[in-house]
Amino acid sequence: MRKVPPGRVATYGQIARLAGLGNHARLVGYALHALPGGSRVPWHRVLNVRGRISLQGAAARRQLRLLRREGVRLAGNGTIDLRLYQWRPSSARALPSPNKGLP
Repeated sequence: MRKVPPGRVATYGQIARLAGLGNHARLVGYALHALPGGSRVPWHRVLNVRGRISLQGAAARRQLRLLRREGVRLAGNGTIDLRLYQWRPSSARALPSPNKGLP
């Protein structure tokens, strides 16, 4: 997640694949939820596959505020346009093949 630059976002599934977790996007969500307060991990740059913030209430407002500070804007339908803002690693080596050995 630390490789996702300011002003860009990644999906939970994208982070899972980068971490070698295959299609286990929920594991990324669980890991983010377990981050200690004040963590320097840029958790706010992670969205669901539809470009929506998955959090609710104050946490969602905080995530949106942090993204806006980095120049990320909502589309008219309330999503973040992944075509514009999704981070795409410049090297194919940055995307390991999914780990098919996971349960």
